[in-house]
Amino acid sequence: MKLKIAILAGDGIGPEIMKQGVAVLDTIAKKCGHEFIYEEAICGAHAIEEVGDPYPDSTHEVCMRADAVLFAAVGDLKYDNDPTAKIRPETGLLAMRKKLGLFANVRPVVTFDCLLHKSPLKDELIRGADFIVLRELTGGMYFGERHQDDNMAYDTDIYTRPEIERILKLGFEMAMQRNKHLTVVDKANVLASSRLWRQIAKEMEPRYPEVHTDYMFIDNASMRVLTEPRFFDVIVTENTFGDILTDETSCITGSMGLQPSSSLGEHTPLFEPVHGSWPQAAGQNLANPLAQILSAAMLLEHFGLNREGALIRKAVNASLDANVRTPEIQVEGGAKFGTREVGEWIVKYINNA
Repeated sequence: MKLKIAILAGDGIGPEIMKQGVAVLDTIAKKCGHEFIYEEAICGAHAIEEVGDPYPDSTHEVCMRADAVLFAAVGDLKYDNDPTAKIRPETGLLAMRKKLGLFANVRPVVTFDCLLHKSPLKDELIRGADFIVLRELTGGMYFGERHQDDNMAYDTDIYTRPEIERILKLGFEMAMQRNKHLTVVDKANVLASSRLWRQIAKEMEPRYPEVHTDYMFIDNASMRVLTEPRFFDVIVTENTFGDILTDETSCITGSMGLQPSSSLGEHTPLFEPVHGSWPQAAGQNLANPLAQILSAAMLLEHFGLNREGALIRKAVNASLDANVRTPEIQVEGGAKFGTREVGEWIVKYINNA
């Protein structure tokens, strides 16, 4: 298969982990007879410094020409510590989602047996957890009308029927492909927008009679993803709730450095790790590249290359079992491996598989 892939390394640790993700893709291409063509583009703080825009038109054009976007992370302390900054790296991420029509963020949550001890939760609660959080990505408070002055501020949580229907449709379809269980998370006892979500979900239920659909308030869901994570199969929710839930689930895996994601919609699909840019660690060979590498696996699986994606996952699992890990998940007394060494080990494993 021939794929054109836009490479957006971004800021902080982004270039380091991206290098390992691309190395893995190159190894898969050579081993399995595929051709992956890369085109790099700037975004985030790097792009602000160069052209004054965190997601310039030239980058958008690269993304639109591509079959897929492999993205790393954006963010810089210069902007984090300046609340008056008019342009921020993260603004570019929101613009990219909107311009590419990426309305659905897919975040798998899967435990690794060898890392259960890294979770603050009890083994018996999380062992075997395997679910997906499907987050609506281009509506709600993040994109609604807003205002701020010295005495008042507001954000508008607005959703339209078409926005809700398309993400719920995807949720039902994903549930059909998995264990046929969909949980709609909202706050319908308080919020009008949530009541519309629930109304539309109820209307759509009869179209998917094989799917068991239940409804859960966000406060209850926030507790149960930690106390009963094996209850869930597919969770679908609005933008703000999804943002909170997906970060919370890092407690289950034990590290945000292990969580990949995809964003799907009207144009080019995007694949990225869920963690941030960790600018304090940039250039120090400390960052965990596994979420970036697993995002590359999701990219391949999106295009039907399931055998190749499975090989990457097998290599990642093997690296963890062999204690080839970056410091934040290494066992006590284990050897020291950095971003580069972990990536090289996985490349070697794939070559020898």
